[in-house]
Order: sequence, then structure tokens, then C-alpha cells
Amino acid sequence: MLDATLQHLEALVSFDTRNPPRAIAAEGGIFDYIRAQLPGFEVEVTDHGAGAVSLYAVRGRPKYLFNVHLDTVPDSPHWSADPHVMRRLDDRVVGLGVCDIKGAAAALIAAANASQGDAAFLFSSDEEANDPRCIAAFLARGLSFEAVLVAEPTRCEAVLAHRGISSVLMRFAGTAGHASGRQDASASALHQAVRWGARALDRVESLAHARFGGLTGLRFNIGRIEGGIKANMIAPAAELRFGFRPLPSMDPDALLADFAGLAEPAAAQFEETFRGPSLPSGDVARAEERRLAARDVADELGLPIGNAVDFWTEASLFSAAGHTALVYGPGDIAQAHTADEWVSLAQLRTYAESVHRILGG
Repeated sequence: MLDATLQHLEALVSFDTRNPPRAIAAEGGIFDYIRAQLPGFEVEVTDHGAGAVSLYAVRGRPKYLFNVHLDTVPDSPHWSADPHVMRRLDDRVVGLGVCDIKGAAAALIAAANASQGDAAFLFSSDEEANDPRCIAAFLARGLSFEAVLVAEPTRCEAVLAHRGISSVLMRFAGTAGHASGRQDASASALHQAVRWGARALDRVESLAHARFGGLTGLRFNIGRIEGGIKANMIAPAAELRFGFRPLPSMDPDALLADFAGLAEPAAAQFEETFRGPSLPSGDVARAEERRLAARDVADELGLPIGNAVDFWTEASLFSAAGHTALVYGPGDIAQAHTADEWVSLAQLRTYAESVHRILGG
């Protein structure tokens, strides 16, 4: 099983699916390869535009859907060799996307070809951008499964809960002028942004003891502030981008209203640019009910249960649509998005064998 997985992984890594730029085609590339590797499956390839492509493959009447994304983050200048050429070392393989998460895609193909059991796979190419067209279009079809297993690097443990994610754009308006005199508190747009940041950090600190399923507090980050002209001019405009990752028990709309209200004077613009729900989704009672349902699936499939995680996955989109969903895949998130990204051979073997067993191999 491992040899077949590595053979497919070498091929998958060779396809450039970096996102951005997400210049991924429905024909003549990675999706043609996958289609050719799944004989006996009914295969549908759908181009959702802007490089977002999905492949749905089904054999028989499957109970479970396996989902895995094929797009990767861009490579950095710190790679020691060509990121699209997989390298096998003593205990691991190196290559762009091997951990996040083409290793799982290769194992799914290998497990499917080694069994005759019912199976359903959804491969997609837009997870690494704030534009989840593939999953949204698939969910609109209303197909039913007992559970959805979304592949992300979880060290071959079933993850039942993770944070949501929200990204926000703020703009502040001031009044340009010479900076030598005494300023009104709201004259500088940059001063407004910095003061807002201090209040926001204090608000985040006040939530440090909130808990859900082993996760604690609100994750928050001001990722960018820009504006102004030069040191002796009052900044007439400033732009700030921040993100936060709430617990499943937190209300994102209430948090957004809270952060918006911290701006004095009110921000010229406050816009949420992306939101991904928590896993599981719903209010506290509903989220706990869904978490327990996912735990039952993991137990039924013989998957070890891991801790809740801070990173976001598309499993939450399935959960929000009413599916029982969990995250399960090979590799460690610490290796994702890094130069010389790698996944261990042991993790690939464990994942491929577990999928093979689930498929009735």
C-alpha cells in the first residue's frame, strides 16, 4: 500500500497547484491524472471558475465521503530543491503539498485501487484561498452521507473540533496636516488604528479563560497596518487587516460587533472579508451534539481521537450544512506551509491502511 501511495504522490506533487495564483485547469492536469487512476468509479469534474475545480468520484453506495484539497500554498525561496519534484529520504518524503495534503489524496487513490468496496471521494482545488467555491457547490447538491472525513494533517488522529476563522478589513479616515502642532485625538487615521489595536488586544485578553473541548481563549492577530505619507504629516487615511479564530461556543457576529465598537471615532469601513465556521457548528448545545456524533463515527471506524486544534478546515462547512464531519489525515500541521515540507512514511502508511480498511479492503 505504501509503495502505491508514494507512486501516486510523486505524480501529484509534479503538478503545479499553487494557490495563489490558483491557475488550475479542469483538463490536461492533475484532474485528468486522478480520473485515470480511478477505474470503476463514476467521475464528475466541475470547473467552478477562477481555478476552482472539483472532482467527485463514487463507486457503489458509500456511507462515507472522503474530502481532500489538491491546491497548495506557494513555495518560498528557502526550498533546498525543486518543490515539485518529490524526494524520498529514509523516513519521509519531501515536496510541495506532501503534508498539506496531497499525501492523503495519493493514499485515497491507492486504497481505492486495492479494494472493491463502496467509496466516495471529493477532490477540490480552492482550500488555500478565501473562496471556497468547490465545497459550496457540492453541498448545494444535497447528497447524503453518514459522515464526511476531511483530510488535513492531524497525525492520523480524528479531530472533532476546531476554531472558526474570520478576516476583517478596516479603514480609518483622518485629516491631513502638519504634524508639528498639538493634534486632535482623531486627526490621524494611523493613530486611530493604533488605539483601536490596543483596545482590541485588551478585549482579547479578557476572553483568555473561555473554553471549549480543550481549546482556550480567542486567537487574534493584526496582520497589517498601512497608511500615512511621511513622519511630519498627519495621516489622512489608514487601512488595517485583522483576523480572529473563535471557539465553537463563541458568537462571531457578537465578536464582530464588539470589535467594530472599539473604534473611536467609528471606522470609515469595517468589512468581514471571509468567514469559516467552527467545527462543530451551531450553538453550544448543537455543537456538542455534533461533536458526540463525530466521536461515535470515529469509534465505529476504529480511529484514534485526537485533541481539538486551532487551525481551520473545510470540515466545518460540511458540519454547518448538517453533516457529521471530522478531520482525519496524515502528517503534522507543523510541517505544512514550510520550506522543504515533508510527511513521514509511517504516517502515509497508517492513513492508507486505515482508508483501505474503511473501504472494506
